[in-house]
Formats: sequence, C-alpha cells, structure tokens
Amino acid sequence: MSADLAAGIVSSAWAYPALEVVHLSGVALLVGNLVLLEIRVFGWGGGLPVRDLARLALTLAVVGFGLAAVSGLLMFFTQAAELIANRAFTCKMLLLMLAACNAGWFHGRASLDKLDALARVQMVLSTLIWLAVLGCGRWIAYV
Repeated sequence: MSADLAAGIVSSAWAYPALEVVHLSGVALLVGNLVLLEIRVFGWGGGLPVRDLARLALTLAVVGFGLAAVSGLLMFFTQAAELIANRAFTCKMLLLMLAACNAGWFHGRASLDKLDALARVQMVLSTLIWLAVLGCGRWIAYV
C-alpha cells in the first residue's frame, strides 16, 4: 500500500471511521453466520437442511471475512508500527491464525458431513476463537 493512501486515510475526517464500520460489518456477517450454522448443527431449526443453510451461511461468512480483511489491512497500514507493538493486536493476529487452522481442520475432515461430537467441538471452538478475536480487537485501543 502506498504511503499516500495511508496518509489520505489518516487525514480524512471520514475514511478511518468508515473503514471501522466496514470492518465491524464484516465481522458481524462472519460471526453471525457461523453462529447461525452452529445453532443448526446443535439441533435448533431442524427443519432447515444443514447443507443448504451451510452453503448460504458460509458464503456470507466468507464475504464478511473479506470485508473485515480488506478494511483491517487498510486500517493496519495507517499505523503499522504501533499495532505491531500492541499486545492485543498480536493476540488478535494469533487468534486469526488459530481460527484459520480450525476452519481448515473442520472442512478438511468433512465435519459438515459428519456432524459428530468432534464437529460440534470444532464449531464451539470456532465461536469462542472469534469472540476472543472480537475482544482483542476492542482492546487494541486500550493496551
């Protein structure tokens, strides 16, 4: 990213707050749809076919992740040195890697087809990791 773009974001009265709105909207799409799928896997909404719901929920979750990732990178480049030194940010990045590993494990073992006890553990773990990501993201401003 160019220094001019980062400087433009910082100097604008609306750019950084708009990026925060996009970032939070992306996270809401991501986490909300993962929780929706988890609720179905745990038996609520039994009339909804898991595969159909998963197709929709996971598509929206990926869109949400994309929005959060792009907006997050743009915000990161406006203050990279400060964020790298921030323990809450470092923890958030480590948790994001853990979330990716858990998702890879979940889909790699075809947990959505099995819906066994391990699949449920993976889904609960995913939700807990994403809640921790949210917490760390919020704490960045205070650490």
